[in-house]
Amino acid sequence: MGPGHPECPERLDAIEDRLLVSGVGDALARREAPLAALGDIELAHDRMLAAALRGLSDTLADDIKAGGPPYVQIDPDTLLNVHTWNAALRAAGAVLAATDSVIAGEMENAFCAVRPPGHHAEHNKAMGFCFFNNIAIAAKYALERHGLKRVAIVDFDVHHGNGTEDIIRGDERILMVSFFQHPLFPFSGAEAHDGNMVNLPVPAYTKGMEVRELIEMMWMPRLEAFQPEMIFISAGFDAHREDELGQMGLTEQDYAWITMRVKDVAKRHAKGRIVSALEGGYNLSALGRSVEAHIRVLADL
Repeated sequence: MGPGHPECPERLDAIEDRLLVSGVGDALARREAPLAALGDIELAHDRMLAAALRGLSDTLADDIKAGGPPYVQIDPDTLLNVHTWNAALRAAGAVLAATDSVIAGEMENAFCAVRPPGHHAEHNKAMGFCFFNNIAIAAKYALERHGLKRVAIVDFDVHHGNGTEDIIRGDERILMVSFFQHPLFPFSGAEAHDGNMVNLPVPAYTKGMEVRELIEMMWMPRLEAFQPEMIFISAGFDAHREDELGQMGLTEQDYAWITMRVKDVAKRHAKGRIVSALEGGYNLSALGRSVEAHIRVLADL
């Protein structure tokens, strides 16, 4: 998205480097991500959104040949370049392929190291670094293509997953639980919400132990009662105390604890089935360490 933008390629490099130096990467089975089919994208998004993004991409390619600028601005924070279309399809495709593999029993769970992220993308709107809502697409896909009856979405990004909420609002087959700093972009989620959501807005400087208490009190009873057949995680690591895009106080140990609690629910009700996809996390060192902690729990390392 341009020089100096926090949502940068170095984020995936930082994860890869951390998995390499820690030895965790040696224990993982890796898969290349396919491109998502447009029919699957449209499980969560208006087809006009996909058409508009594809059209912008094609127009941009022509403009660049004529000497034009290399980006199209979607919103003040979000820029599209000539590679964005394929990257967005591949990010969604990774999460869909992981869903297929986990439901088929080829793996118990999966972490998808993807860019661009997804949880701000609404049914008919790209925004907030996001173009397609990878987790919402996968949740709908598990229900519509695989015939599951109940799935849960866990979102622990520092920002409210407004796009996911927009897409799954009122769908009683999906329970979404989240915490997020409030007020903070996108300045939503604190108002009254639908019965299939547990939104926990917390103030700046909230630390990990306070978040853990809220999860035990507010998330866990709802997840246990819902008995999801599969759990999807919007895994944003920008609530880390070292991340400057938020002002919360979590550490990698908190992310490991949250992952363990989610995994406990999955073991009881969902045959252990979890698909996690990267959302935020912009301090490169903290991101690498937090993803390592998250994967260690998922992979029983």
